[in-house]
Amino acid sequence: MSSTPPAGIITIAGKTVSRLGFGTMRLTGPGTWSDPPDRDQALSVLRQAVHTYGITHIDTADAYGPHTVEHLIKDALHPYPEDVLIATKVGMARPAPNVWTPHGHPAYLRACVEASLRRLGVEQLELCYLHRIDVKVPIADQIGTLQALQDEGKIRHIGLSKVVPEDFQRVTKEVTVAAVQNVLNVHDRYDPMLELCRDEGIPYVPYRPLDAGSAALGGNVTTPLSWLLQLGPHVAPIPGTSNPRHLADIVNAVRDSERP
Repeated sequence: MSSTPPAGIITIAGKTVSRLGFGTMRLTGPGTWSDPPDRDQALSVLRQAVHTYGITHIDTADAYGPHTVEHLIKDALHPYPEDVLIATKVGMARPAPNVWTPHGHPAYLRACVEASLRRLGVEQLELCYLHRIDVKVPIADQIGTLQALQDEGKIRHIGLSKVVPEDFQRVTKEVTVAAVQNVLNVHDRYDPMLELCRDEGIPYVPYRPLDAGSAALGGNVTTPLSWLLQLGPHVAPIPGTSNPRHLADIVNAVRDSERP
């Protein structure tokens, strides 16, 4: 394993991990659906992220596939190294490729957590995000379910994904939020949660930090990642890829941005 984690370290969900994480959504087939075209390569990318490059923050969701990536993570990395944080998300149904439907019914959330525990091969989810707040279900019911699972020891820390300040403030009256995961990149540059998380001392995890490999970036990942990392030490981006060469480019871009 690399002795120096790219972009340094950060504490997320009570664990000290690499500030550069690895997002796993792209380790599926087209439409974030079913198996990846090359399963062996997907497994290799996961192992390289952790064992070659020292990335110890792995982000996933039960909706990726659905279920596909949680299986891949277990097959690639279990038993997990002590310093690795596996964060997952629940609360998003996948009726078809490229279709994402928030589903926050308490029984569904509970079933999702139980299934993620089995797929990942763990007794506790170290960090479990509510993937989306379902506007059809009272927030108190959704958060209350995750809190009950936390009390039962099945979730250690609770996070929120794609959340606005008003909902964040409502939730934090009931539970401690360990991390926030929202979209932020050089094209989507503004998110009020960035400053709110800084003020609250909560890690801010930008997803889609490279704007899904937008051609507008010209293949240069150094600029967007450097920009994100300079927004504050609480910022922990999770770029993703299914390509080993692209993974190396991401890590090298971060290390290049750190050089004086």
